[in-house]
Amino acid sequence: MSIARVTIAGAGLAGLSAAVALKQAGLAVRISDSAAQPGGRCRSYFDPQLGQTIDNGNHLVLSGNQAVARFRSAIGADVPLAGPEQADFDFCDIVSGARWTVRINDGRAPWWVLDKHRRVPGSGPIDYLPILRLLMARKGRVDEHFTTIGPVWDRLLEPVLLAVLNTAAGEGSALLTRNALRETVAVGGAAMRPLIAEPTLAAAFGDPASTWLAGQGAPVEIGRRLRAIGFDGDRVVSLDWGAGVEPVEADEAVILAVPPWVATALVPDLEAPDEFRAIVNGHFAFPAPHDAPKMLGLIGATAEWVFAFPDRLSVTVSAADALVDRDREELARIFWADICTALKIDALMPAWQIVKEKRATFAATPEQDAKRPPAATRWRNLFLAGDWTQTGLPATIEGALRSGETAARLAIGARSG
Repeated sequence: MSIARVTIAGAGLAGLSAAVALKQAGLAVRISDSAAQPGGRCRSYFDPQLGQTIDNGNHLVLSGNQAVARFRSAIGADVPLAGPEQADFDFCDIVSGARWTVRINDGRAPWWVLDKHRRVPGSGPIDYLPILRLLMARKGRVDEHFTTIGPVWDRLLEPVLLAVLNTAAGEGSALLTRNALRETVAVGGAAMRPLIAEPTLAAAFGDPASTWLAGQGAPVEIGRRLRAIGFDGDRVVSLDWGAGVEPVEADEAVILAVPPWVATALVPDLEAPDEFRAIVNGHFAFPAPHDAPKMLGLIGATAEWVFAFPDRLSVTVSAADALVDRDREELARIFWADICTALKIDALMPAWQIVKEKRATFAATPEQDAKRPPAATRWRNLFLAGDWTQTGLPATIEGALRSGETAARLAIGARSG
């Protein structure tokens, strides 16, 4: 007999992705989350200090992210993702005042590196050849395959890889970097347009997913935390949500779509990443100047990326362990000074908010990547989902959604009894 119903613990994007795939396959689904709203780290909320609805952080997807496209199509998400029409990446050097745009052409043949008006200023075509080594990497760190000096590294790869890996780019896993590059740079600009959720992450992902699931008879239950799992032989036989032990039926599977530190507390002998990196975001209630790019990379600043929204300006700092414990107002003033320099704004600091995620993602090093578990476990009705599982990608929205699809596929194919 096949699995007929699935219980999902966790309604971040991985859990939501699994729930959507399972409902599409005709299975009964019950999905719960301990938070007050679905979405996990990709959440939005009304901030009274700003008087606006903001995202907890600025999460970027790319036009070629297939799991993102599948998920949004399935749930009928009609709020568009905002970004340039082409794969254009704008940068500003805060110290020198230099500005440039890297313009990657749509096709697979990277002729943009031959055009001095498209490539990184100060670089030549030969400077991009080491990227081929990264595209063939199988192990080790990025800095074992790419010389971390020179304009291509300083003005393009290092800031982009830092954002993708949320780990110092040179220390990052070469394998994860290779996989990310093979789905982006190697495919061409058509797959590399940077897209952000506008007006909010919730409107682009969490809200339409919750609405769709509710319409399918599987509403997300919030404020419900899984506290214990009961095992017997090769099966999960019970779950404890804090109101007593509930049996897991013979035709039921369980998907854990929770953070790794929660999963390891619930599942015996589960190995998972245990080293994490912080992300710090700053939000300012200041309308973006009309000529501001949607996304601007900053070189030589504390703020690393500036995101322009109609009603606010936001900044993101990745691998921000050195900043996460600093005074919030001090950070706001530093970020605002960077914004003013980059966007040529002459104004006092407006209402602001600083959002810190101390354990935003696992550290994308070779050692931590080796600790990522597969979706299948030794229990035949228990599966794992989350960007920290072995997706082959860094901790990204695309990876989270794929992990949910993988867990759902395994649950669908599992045998009950």
